[in-house]
Amino acid sequence: MTAKDVWDADDLLNAVGPAFGKLRRTSLLEVENPISAKDLSRTLVLNIVLEHGMDTEVTVGMVAEILGVDPSVASRMVSDNIKAGYLLRAASQQDGRRTVLELSPEGVALMDRFRKHQRDAYDYITADWADDERLEFARLMLKYVDSLAGLKERGLANDA
Repeated sequence: MTAKDVWDADDLLNAVGPAFGKLRRTSLLEVENPISAKDLSRTLVLNIVLEHGMDTEVTVGMVAEILGVDPSVASRMVSDNIKAGYLLRAASQQDGRRTVLELSPEGVALMDRFRKHQRDAYDYITADWADDERLEFARLMLKYVDSLAGLKERGLANDA
């Protein structure tokens, strides 16, 4: 089925999950200044540091919890980002015995490039949509993502 077909309500709602699974692939589109598959996987960790680093100190344990992976997996992901020059380890300002993660200038530059790439991919994919459809889809996607924060309060997720 495609978006142009007539959808039964249940079929439409059942198709949402698989559709979300395909969204990450849009980041690999060959639009201007593409992101490599390796850097795309690195952005999973970098995005956590970028999003949460303003409010709290980000640790490897926090990365593991948010990504839902074993701490050893998160540690390897973090180490890869450090070796690539995208992350820095720093001493915690709250507990000097603890190590926290910060984006390096190169990490900030990669995330800026990634955001631009995502926007370019969105523009490319939705180029033949009406402007109001593009904006409404963007608004609803952001509303959906913002609703994730409410899951923790309802006890349905470990971290949103």
